[in-house]
Amino acid sequence: MVLSYERKLRRHKEYEKQICDGKGRIMEKHKHERSTFSGKIGFVLSAAGASVGLGNIWRFPYLAAKYGGGIFLLIYIILALTFGYSMIVAETALGRMTKKSPVGAFGTFGKSKWLSLGGWINAIIPVLIVPYYSVIGGWVIKYLIEYFAGHSKTLAGDAYFTTFISNGWSTEICFIIFTLFTLGIIYAGVRNGIERVSKFMMPILIVLSLIIAVYSVTRPGAIEGVKYFLVPNFDHFSWMTVVSAMGQMFYSLSIAMGILITFGSYMKKDISIEDSTRNVEVFDTAIAIMAGLMIIPAVFSFSGGNMETLKAGPSLMFITIPKVFASMGLGTGIGIIFFLLVLFAAITSSIALTESAVSTFQDELHWSRKKSTIILGIIMIGLGTLSCLGYGPLSNVTIIGMQFLDFFDFLTNSVMMPIAAIAICIFVSRVVGLEKVEAEITKDGNSFKRKKIFNFMIQYLCPIFAFIILLSSIANAFGFISM
Repeated sequence: MVLSYERKLRRHKEYEKQICDGKGRIMEKHKHERSTFSGKIGFVLSAAGASVGLGNIWRFPYLAAKYGGGIFLLIYIILALTFGYSMIVAETALGRMTKKSPVGAFGTFGKSKWLSLGGWINAIIPVLIVPYYSVIGGWVIKYLIEYFAGHSKTLAGDAYFTTFISNGWSTEICFIIFTLFTLGIIYAGVRNGIERVSKFMMPILIVLSLIIAVYSVTRPGAIEGVKYFLVPNFDHFSWMTVVSAMGQMFYSLSIAMGILITFGSYMKKDISIEDSTRNVEVFDTAIAIMAGLMIIPAVFSFSGGNMETLKAGPSLMFITIPKVFASMGLGTGIGIIFFLLVLFAAITSSIALTESAVSTFQDELHWSRKKSTIILGIIMIGLGTLSCLGYGPLSNVTIIGMQFLDFFDFLTNSVMMPIAAIAICIFVSRVVGLEKVEAEITKDGNSFKRKKIFNFMIQYLCPIFAFIILLSSIANAFGFISM
């Protein structure tokens, strides 16, 4: 069994690509060597960039406001240090162990249909997410342009956002700009593209978030919002607080999207997986907290403590926040900084999703990076266009009562990602084996201090939690429960 595993692993580490002419003669033969991050900082910033996205900036604050403020934050942190930690370690170790993207990583340990299905679910998720994610990235570009043009009062209008997204062709142009920028970074490669952009954007993102958070918490009446967000009140606790915090982790930590398996495959063997995971945890949680401090106190100040304003959901970023900024002094400048921050966060997550898909094309279809990027670009524009036009010319076309963007979001985040998480837990604990995972994590004398937590979570609690999220999300979508 061990020898069989080692032979398969050696075969997967590199393959030979043969290009033949029309008569079948070999014209060119060369080895494909897998790219790597330059070191720990490159991996941590790239993985953190994948995690820090739109889910942190707008989804985390409104969920925190809706489900208890400080108690939601406390539960989220506990889950991130247990559930989130275990999933990040499992996916990263699996990727580095096999040096493959999700499909290849699952296939390394066997050729059964069940194993292949788990890998393909992880691989398909980013292909479906990144098109509609890029549509939202296009919305951010539009708002940033308008703020630079000095139109902050126009953006604060009641009907601006609805009018903009219903004009399908206007949103299509912004979406294509965002998509082409993402594809350009991916085409440049792992070190020259993903790592370089992450090293540039992530420090700026931190600085911008600090500026806005400080400005927000110093507004008149904002301190009550700070208290609500940071101080746990157990009277606000409910079962949906736990379920929502678990669901948010999938968004925030890029769990079960194939990203961490792919990035793990680019990770050098001498880098500590546990230390890197801890850094990603801290980075992601810190940005989520900063996002809460950016938005919740400002909206508290603007609304006079009206909780319904904070619970606006997805419209919070594009409707409520522009109104808040318009009511402030320096509203245009803060609007520019905020949407620049959101754009950077959207780009870092978008390139991670796109890279995961491109890596699968390279590994499984033996395509070059250029061809993989072009084909994925065509898929992104095709599916993304449906999401763009779904609020405009195609608004009458729905799937189970949802617009295209909402349906793709429901399918990936509420159905496929929990299933993918369950598959990873079972695969790592039952097929790969915890001993092999531990051996990968402790290479070169690296530590595995939370080994007991990891073993218990990945075998028992993580799959149970993922199953709860799956059932709750489906029940909510069909109106059986309200979240």
